[in-house]
Amino acid sequence: MAMRADDLIDRRRLRRKLTFWRVVAFLVLAAAIIAFSTWVYDENFAGRAVPHIAKVTIEGTITEDEDLLKRLESIRKSPEVKGVILSIDSPGGTTVGGESTFDAVRKLAGDKPVVAEVGTLAASAGYMIASAADHIVARKTSIVGSIGVLIQYPDVSGLMDKLGIKLEEVKSSPLKASPSPFKPTNDDERAMVRKLILDSYDWFVGIVADRRKMTHEQALALADGSIFTGRQALANHLVDAVGGEQEAIDWLATKGVDAKLKVVEWKDKDRRGGFLFSQSMAKVAAKALGLPDAGGDVIHELGADRLFLDGLVSVWHP
Repeated sequence: MAMRADDLIDRRRLRRKLTFWRVVAFLVLAAAIIAFSTWVYDENFAGRAVPHIAKVTIEGTITEDEDLLKRLESIRKSPEVKGVILSIDSPGGTTVGGESTFDAVRKLAGDKPVVAEVGTLAASAGYMIASAADHIVARKTSIVGSIGVLIQYPDVSGLMDKLGIKLEEVKSSPLKASPSPFKPTNDDERAMVRKLILDSYDWFVGIVADRRKMTHEQALALADGSIFTGRQALANHLVDAVGGEQEAIDWLATKGVDAKLKVVEWKDKDRRGGFLFSQSMAKVAAKALGLPDAGGDVIHELGADRLFLDGLVSVWHP
């Protein structure tokens, strides 16, 4: 009985110790999670409380992005933002996405100096957004331009014939639901689409002419879909200088912005699903697994998302 009592006492002591260390481990883990989440979510929020230069990254395929538009508006209203750098690396996207962002940047530029810093690529709608800034800086080997608009659609009618598939339709008028991938496009349908394209194209060329201080004829000569290196773009007055972030900051200094201010990137924080399911955690997990940085979004990484854009498109496909 004495041995059993001793065993019981030892077990209770062991259980207390185990419980103690479990609690300690839980508290340490909780503290680590809180610290990491604070770093992930609020890394740049502390910088927003003091005067700074705001940096906004616009990359990938451009669509109408409500989060981006809200962020630009928040930057415009922030009294602590003294200047803005738009870091652009995009092949373009939808014309509506380019138009909405262009308008938001112009509204922002009415209150604060805005400079665009072109990375690898600012083409089509990407260049449209860059032109909204008051000054454009690009690397010597950046790709700039591809001013134009297009609509692309497949024609799978030949494949349907081979498979013995036929589409039956009843339409209110001949041009309804045209062009269609299920039948070849006729002359009337192509004419309708061309009118659509040329109207948006004329609007895009007008933006370039206005923002780059060119005549319509000068802008039109550059708007044949051509792409240019940063050096060529400088010679054609599509950008204002070659360089990177430092050159962008130097230009802001000419507008009264203290060049010593910290550059704080304003990011979109995805809080949906809680911390463990956040975009930031997805990126951490993706890196650990050797996947692309965008949380394993392989379609986006390959650029295949551009194949499924609706509406008029202003995009450069390498």
